[in-house]
Amino acid sequence: MTHVFETLAQVFAREGVSDCFALLGDANMAFASALAGLGVDMTYVRHEHCAVAAATAYARKSGRTGVATVTCGPGLTQVLTALPAAVRARTPLVILAGEAPIGTAWYNQAIDQAPFVTATGARYHPLHHVPRMAEAIRDAFVEAEEERVPVVLGVPFDLQYQSADIGLPAPSADILPKLHPCPPHPDAVAQIAREIDGARRIVVMAGLGAVDSGAAEAATALADHLGALLTTTLPARGLFHGHPFHVGVAGGFSSTLTAALFEQADLVIALGCRLTQHNLAKGKLFPNARVLQVDTAPRALSQGAVPAGLHLRGDARLAAEGLTSRTAARSGWRSDRLAKAIATAVSDTATFPPEPGVHDPRDVVTALDRALPADWQMVNSSGHCSFYFAHMDRPFDRFLTIREFGAIGNGTSYAMGVARACPGDTVVLLDGDGSLLMHVQELETMRRHGLNILICVLNDRAYGSEIHKLRDEGLSEAGAVFGATDLAAIARGFGVGGETVTDLDGLPALVQSYAETGGVAVFDFPISDRVASPVIRRAHPAGHGGTEHPITVEDLL
Repeated sequence: MTHVFETLAQVFAREGVSDCFALLGDANMAFASALAGLGVDMTYVRHEHCAVAAATAYARKSGRTGVATVTCGPGLTQVLTALPAAVRARTPLVILAGEAPIGTAWYNQAIDQAPFVTATGARYHPLHHVPRMAEAIRDAFVEAEEERVPVVLGVPFDLQYQSADIGLPAPSADILPKLHPCPPHPDAVAQIAREIDGARRIVVMAGLGAVDSGAAEAATALADHLGALLTTTLPARGLFHGHPFHVGVAGGFSSTLTAALFEQADLVIALGCRLTQHNLAKGKLFPNARVLQVDTAPRALSQGAVPAGLHLRGDARLAAEGLTSRTAARSGWRSDRLAKAIATAVSDTATFPPEPGVHDPRDVVTALDRALPADWQMVNSSGHCSFYFAHMDRPFDRFLTIREFGAIGNGTSYAMGVARACPGDTVVLLDGDGSLLMHVQELETMRRHGLNILICVLNDRAYGSEIHKLRDEGLSEAGAVFGATDLAAIARGFGVGGETVTDLDGLPALVQSYAETGGVAVFDFPISDRVASPVIRRAHPAGHGGTEHPITVEDLL
């Protein structure tokens, strides 16, 4: 006879769990201790939100189900921002949250936990029948993997301390179906091929579905065959890194040149993409193009819009290969002049009056891109600064972006998740000051666990998006301005490195010095709060003092 919490830990271990992110309390500490005793690498964070957010990044980076554990009541309610972010990113997680003791008349931390979790779009399963608990945990891993969703398990902690002889079920890997890629129907390929043959300027856009199907090579071959431009959704950015006709990210984060080119497109082939308001810029990105959605489950509606007029059901890789074989080759967009324009284009052509003592954020990102080693892992957070970082010249497998919920404050957690998913790699967190300050306590977690994380912060001393919006509407900025926080000094107070970077020419030496020591460090870059990203300028044209310099692409085509 063993304690129930020991059996629960054994089920998690049999699922192949190697990493767990945790904050302990009465309802999960015995389980977490047992899990650690089975050899699972535990990362003990300082805030419950960070446990779930770190597990989210770990899952996206590793391709495995992320695992976290928090206690009941207030421990569970602290994760209610991290959960919908994981839901929107379709990230498989299993979270043991514990529950208040079921055998007491009153418990001060008792709440009805299920409504909190289900309101986020995640699943909640209370485990109150001891003989079936082990099987229910295995089933949670199946559900998380098959439906790409976080699953939260509530186990009353008095039941966890009972002794019981519970049989261990077969792990989820033994029962999950082994599926082969689904090819598109030949008749459908022939029909779509006729549509493609009538197009002149084609864009091939890839999303995470293309990544999962291993479609990068096939998508590149299709684009080369059709003389098409290559682009990706933001989560898949960098998939076509190094290709001369890869024009970066599609959507609100498109560069000035990319957006101008997309205005001339007459067909978009979207391979494994969720066509969203962001990656189609609310329907404005491709004003003259038909959109073909290639997906295993094409959808008529997405986020309240009809994003595609053509559909092809099938695996992204097999569909791309089939379309290449059935369509006529052409030169399309391609020319040496256009390739040179793409290679030399900047992300944003607008100009702003210079300000003494602070950097233009675009200059900081350019300097970082040159100074940071190519094999380090980049983690882009959310917020106003994320536009600039998204244009760094890095391949997909070295750059992580999760921002489907639009929440700041996740950066430190995502960096820890990537560090655990890529042991031995150096991780660079690219963040804003508002986001970093939300969970700055995790600097201590990083130091305590010996992680190698360099945090590069664009510090405009404010909530960047909000100040531009407030200015545009003629309202007071007071509620969005922090004042000049010395982030480097805060970092040193946590016992890690801290540098305020006032001279970008000295950045290579700072990076080299950090590379020699490793560990945790914060580079604080003071930036202008007047430089607004194109995303903000389009929606709030009066919230900045910039001058637009649009690009005319007719002479490039």
